[in-house]
Parts: sequence; C-alpha cells; structure tokens
Amino acid sequence: MRAAILVSSDSGSAGKREDRSGPEIRRILTEAGYEIVSETMLPDERELLAGEMRRIADGGLAELLVTTGGTGFSPRDCMPEATMDVVERPTPGIPEAMRAYSMTITPRGMLSRAAAGIRKKTLIVNLPGSPKAVRENLEYILPALRHGLEIMTGDAGNCAG
Repeated sequence: MRAAILVSSDSGSAGKREDRSGPEIRRILTEAGYEIVSETMLPDERELLAGEMRRIADGGLAELLVTTGGTGFSPRDCMPEATMDVVERPTPGIPEAMRAYSMTITPRGMLSRAAAGIRKKTLIVNLPGSPKAVRENLEYILPALRHGLEIMTGDAGNCAG
C-alpha cells in the first residue's frame, strides 16, 4: 500500500520549527510496510491543504493519506475543515476511536477535532500534531486501517450502483 503524509504547520513551513510528527508517521508507516510516496508541509491554510489532498487522491497517488497538525482549538487550525471539504464519504468511526483511545491516556484527548474520510480510492486520516499523540493514535488504528484499505481498493461492496 502507498501512503502520503501532509503536515499542517505555519512555523514549520516557514522554517521556524523542525517538524517531528511527519518523520514519526513515516517511521511507523514504513515499519508497517507502507511505501511513502509523498511528504508535504504546508501552512495552516484551508485551501492549500484541501488542494494537496485533492492532488493526492484525484491523482491516485496513495491509498492512505495521513495528516498531522491543525486539529486543535487554535484559530488557525483548519485541517478537519480542509479534510471535510474534499472527502466524498466520511468515516467518523476512525476519529471517534482515536478520541476514545486518547482519553484513556489523557482527558485532553476529547479536544481533538480530527476528521477522516474517503476521496476516490484514498483514505484521509487526520492525526494530532505532537509526535507522542501521532504515535499513540496511529499505532492504535493502523491494524484496522489495513483491512479497510483492502476493502476500499477492492471491487466488492460498491455502493455507487
């Protein structure tokens, strides 16, 4: 399976802060056997983020697009909104599961606004911005994601009629 990584960070994209969450996603996905085909860092701009998600999904570049950052309460955080701008079929169970699991670690897990959904044959999943939260959430959902991706990319269960 192919995977793409999209980091949302004003300070990271301006070269003012080193991103550690993107490399953590890369490590986890590579260890799980995914081929990383794209890694992009953009500022917290809804249209830029949505445009990159469209480019990856519409171009058939990756079956899994994992984002990090922009899921909190900051006025600039817009990753869930950008994600929902592009998804064709929401997958609310993924962020619900991440929040439920995160709340077993910290009550702050309820503050995540992460979203997830499918566009074409690409599953888009928002992760938090911290490397620790990335690791906890991604390692928790990854086994189930593999099964979902196999179903999504197969011919069975087409509801388009």
